[in-house]
This record gives sequence, structure tokens and C-alpha cells, in this order.
Amino acid sequence: MNTKRILVLGIGNILWADEGFGVRCVEALNAGWSFPDNVTLMDGGTQGLYLLPYVQEADCLLVFDAVDYGDAPGDLREVVGDQVPRFMGAKKMSLHQTGFQEVLMAAELTGKLPKELVLIGVQPEELEDYGGSLRDIVKAQMVPSLNLALDWLERWGAEGRIRHDIAADLTDRALAIDVYEGERPPADQAYRLGDARFLNLEAA
Repeated sequence: MNTKRILVLGIGNILWADEGFGVRCVEALNAGWSFPDNVTLMDGGTQGLYLLPYVQEADCLLVFDAVDYGDAPGDLREVVGDQVPRFMGAKKMSLHQTGFQEVLMAAELTGKLPKELVLIGVQPEELEDYGGSLRDIVKAQMVPSLNLALDWLERWGAEGRIRHDIAADLTDRALAIDVYEGERPPADQAYRLGDARFLNLEAA
């Protein structure tokens, strides 16, 4: 019997275009496959240090995220072991990355850093689009990312089984990618780069 406690985290903010890559990956993994009871799939969002107890309890941690490596948009990287914390803080795109790097540091300081760490990350194309969704070049990396994750989970003794039922949603159904993309207003109806009232203050 496999007693490894495995945590699969998708982190990021789905409201800022490619920032939502990690969350969309873990949602798709949950929708498509079922896993043994020792595997937890979690939408970590931007919760930062609130994720610490979950990380401390895990023996194996796999993280999906959008990370600015300085690569070409859409480039996929697989980062393993002690390189993961360094890459999580490579170029901070948002507060969630600062928070998650701190989670890993705190877990290490308490002697409860997972024994195995994997980061599956993609270089974003667009972040400054509030209410936007994944760009095509980033969305195209979801399937390769899921395949990498499935390989790691199998290596850890937790083979995924293709679902023939409907999975419980990890987050509110209203935020699921099909609903989110289908119901959001187009950019010409809802300005998505910020609040126009505050954008030209300097010019004024």
C-alpha cells in the first residue's frame, strides 16, 4: 500500500489571463482523472502562507504555475528538487509567488519540506488583462503539463485513472474555465486593463 502523501497544487490568479495557468491545470487534472486517497488536488489560488499546513503534511509536492523565467511565451519547464524554491522566486510576477516561496522556506525551516518537489511551469504571454483568460500559446501547454504530472504521480505510486463520472469541482462552478470564458464580456464592453478613472491621473 502506498503511504506517500501527495499534494498537487495549482496556484495563481485566474482573473489575470495567463496567471491562471496553474489553477486551470489542476482543475483539468481533477476533471479528467481520479487518484488514490493519498493524493490531494487543490486550487491554491493566491492563498500564500495559508497553504503551509498542507505543504508540511505532504511527502511529495507537485505545483502547476505560470512563472516568468525570461523564456519565450508558452515555453514549458519542469523543475525538480531544490531548484523549485529558486525558480518560484526567479521573477515575481505577483504577490502569490512571493507568498509561495515563503511557504516553501517556512516548511524547510520547520523540517517539514516535502521530500520530493516538482514545479511544472509555463512562461506567460499576457498578465495585464483583468477578466481575461489563458492565451492560446499558454493554454496549448496544458495537455503536455498534465502528461508530465501524470508521469510524476505514477512514479510516486499514484497512477491516475480516467474518469467516467463527473468530478466534484475544486472551486465554485461559476469560475470554471468554460463558464468564465463563455460569460465574460468582451474587452470593448468591459475595460480589462484597470480602472480607467485612475489611469490618466498623472496626465491630468
